[in-house]
Amino acid sequence: MVKDFFYSLGWLFQEVLFFPFDLLRSIQLDNWYIANIVTWTFILIGIVGAAYWLKKLKEFDDNDEENKDITSHSFLK
Repeated sequence: MVKDFFYSLGWLFQEVLFFPFDLLRSIQLDNWYIANIVTWTFILIGIVGAAYWLKKLKEFDDNDEENKDITSHSFLK
C-alpha cells in the first residue's frame, strides 16, 4: 500500500505536474527564448522586486525616518 502511494506520487509529478516543462524542453531546439520563459519570468520578478525595494528605501531616506545614530543598534555599541 505504501509502495503504491509512492509510485502514484511519482506518476503525478512525472506525467502531470512536469508536463509543461517537458513541452518547454521539446521546444528548446526551435526557439531558445520561449524554452527559457520560466527563467525570464523569474528574472523579471526579481528586477521588479528590487526596483520596488529601492523605491521604498529612497522614500524612507527622504523622510528621515531611519535612525542613523551609531547606537541605534545594540551590536554597534
